[in-house]
Amino acid sequence: MTKPLYALGVQELHAAYAARELSPVEVTRAVNERIAACEPQLRATWLFRPEAALEQARASEARWRAGTPRGTLDGVPVTIKENLATEGDPMPLGTAAYELVPVSYDSPPAARLKADGTVMVAKTTMPDLGMLSSGLSSFHDLSRNPWDTSRTPGGSSAGAGAAAAAGYGPLHVGTDIGGSLRLPASWCGIFTLKPSFGRIPLSSPYMGRCAGPMTRTVADAALMMASVAQPDDRDYSELPPPVIDWNAFEVDPSFLKGKRVALHMDAGCGLPLDPQIAQAVRDAAKRIEAAGAHVEEIPAFMTPQMLQGMDHFWRMRSCLDMQAMSAEQRAKILPYIREWAESAAGFSGAHVFDGYSQFVATRAATVAATKAYDFVISPVSPNMPAPADHASPTNDPMRPLEHIGFTVPYNMSEQPAASVNCGYSAEGLPIGLQVAGRRFDDLGVLQFSRAFEQIRDAQKPWPEAV
Repeated sequence: MTKPLYALGVQELHAAYAARELSPVEVTRAVNERIAACEPQLRATWLFRPEAALEQARASEARWRAGTPRGTLDGVPVTIKENLATEGDPMPLGTAAYELVPVSYDSPPAARLKADGTVMVAKTTMPDLGMLSSGLSSFHDLSRNPWDTSRTPGGSSAGAGAAAAAGYGPLHVGTDIGGSLRLPASWCGIFTLKPSFGRIPLSSPYMGRCAGPMTRTVADAALMMASVAQPDDRDYSELPPPVIDWNAFEVDPSFLKGKRVALHMDAGCGLPLDPQIAQAVRDAAKRIEAAGAHVEEIPAFMTPQMLQGMDHFWRMRSCLDMQAMSAEQRAKILPYIREWAESAAGFSGAHVFDGYSQFVATRAATVAATKAYDFVISPVSPNMPAPADHASPTNDPMRPLEHIGFTVPYNMSEQPAASVNCGYSAEGLPIGLQVAGRRFDDLGVLQFSRAFEQIRDAQKPWPEAV
């Protein structure tokens, strides 16, 4: 094998296990060593338990030797974001405010991955209550970006993004309510799919919230989808059982020929677009057009009122959560989060209702603007990753969501949207291309992203020394 064992993808591992060229124990040991080497700098994991992972790997090794593997993912290392429950483990949700009480169940994604024989090497970190696009937390040490440890990996799936980029095995599960998969994917140079709402069941569904794979390649994400996009009746919002052949993700660039593609370069709200990001996305659009797609630029469809309304509704949600805490608990939450949430205490019912109405307005505007196209491409974020210790790109709790104007529309419209690397800044930092599809066309978004993987510029080597 020319790659380090920790950097092998799912297909490579499956083939090596089947041929008895590698054992899950060898691979897990390599991943454990990689995590131990990088964690002093990255702080991407929580509940990193090398011996427990090796025990799972030995069980997988026995299944492979007996000729009874559980499927494609048997023996493949995985990490799971800490807000997705795993039986016997506490869920601090990134904050020091909560007591560490073990939960008694597995979330649907964790249950599926365990049933399919994966090796869970760690949980991954998130910021307080998942309400920041950074790795800043009152409970965890500060998570950092492997490409430049002075920068944030993004959030709220901060640890998962850093773990995927650093090579903590091939598979990582994160969540997203406004960009929490795609932002760290863009800033860490990896791939992610925010699926159609309800595609991956959750035990605690919430408007716009999705779980999704965070991986180095489209292939690994597609193969994880085959596992986690399965029915679970705990999620009252789940989609009907999918009739999707996730293995059909593998296409060549001819897939792009004849596709109607919208190019969306103006979010209509939030931070101005960094010129280097704009150039990388326009260069990607030219390559997609050269492959035979019909690319047409579309105007902004979000407004500042929409973004502010969603922000104010979420402030009130967090304000009420905090009011239910003791004063001692509230004091442990990051001051940035407290200031942001407590600013909603004086909002009237009419104001909060108007905020909620902006979710509906965003959904309507997104569908109307994109329905004539097969896919929409855009920047993921208007900005490059902020300093690691900043809570958000503005670092201002009164302007907390200025960077999600491109991502949040697809949470509200329930459409699938991916981030796939499309270039680098002058400093060598990754830049993500967002690929959004029609609702339910998760496979199409994977196929478009796979086709783009094959026509983009050569990728820089992964950051091996952190």
